[in-house]
Amino acid sequence: SPKLPLVATLGADILAQSNYKTGGFMTAEEISTGTDQLLASMDEGVLTITLNRPEARNALTFELLDAFAEQLAYAESSSDVRCVVVTGGGKGFCAGGDVKAMAARNEGARTVTVDEAINRQRIYQRATSGRLYKMPKPTIASLPGAAAGAGLGIALACDLRIMSSKAILTSAFARIGFPGDYGGTLFLSQLVGTAKARELYFLSERVSADEALRLGLTNWVVEPEDLAAKTDEIAKRLAKGPTVAFGYMKENFARALTSGDVHDCLDLEVSHHIHCAGTEDHKNAAKAFIEKREPEFKGR
Repeated sequence: SPKLPLVATLGADILAQSNYKTGGFMTAEEISTGTDQLLASMDEGVLTITLNRPEARNALTFELLDAFAEQLAYAESSSDVRCVVVTGGGKGFCAGGDVKAMAARNEGARTVTVDEAINRQRIYQRATSGRLYKMPKPTIASLPGAAAGAGLGIALACDLRIMSSKAILTSAFARIGFPGDYGGTLFLSQLVGTAKARELYFLSERVSADEALRLGLTNWVVEPEDLAAKTDEIAKRLAKGPTVAFGYMKENFARALTSGDVHDCLDLEVSHHIHCAGTEDHKNAAKAFIEKREPEFKGR
């Protein structure tokens, strides 16, 4: 059966295979991911991950998911990575799972039981959508084209979305008799409310970039030729921001959406706020405020 993502054994392997550098930002460097199906590069604290199967609208395979999971695991643990961008090669973002490719990879292998298949997908989902959502660093989905099925879940798992005016969003699951995966039902409900989320899942209609902006499913819509520049602008701005505070902000928002007790949210905010008071970033920013200049954040 297909191997599971080695999300806990990265460190030295990725450092050895890539051009990551320690001790501060670096100029843009290509990173070896072990497969042409996923590209990665680092530039001034921004890790850009490109799903790279344009001939299949960047549909997910086990090989791509393994590499994706490894890069996200490293991004979460590396102090050099201060913002993560996920995008797609060619004209699409991600069409979801590539059933044909996964089935072909399984040919000749022993039959996978239902329980094994469930466990495998749980691991992949937690290592991709789950990690993007919970990672204590800002994440951006940059959409040159369609995000469908699992691709929609991955895009919605990110903190922010930037869409080309030609891009569309669609759950697509009802068209093939699936209920949905990769967190789409949760993330969509959080963004647009349960009634609208059910409509979009039940009817599987295509949501244009302008409609996505109106619904709050994307933060920016730009012309296709401006997508890379806008993504770079926002990502670099976040990478230069207070990384520790951003991580606490993400946890605060996640707790606010899942906890039914207001005191739990208030207490968590207090704890995070006091912790940030001791960071270099806060102290330097407070000094910059008094001196009437822009702060310079180091992520510490």
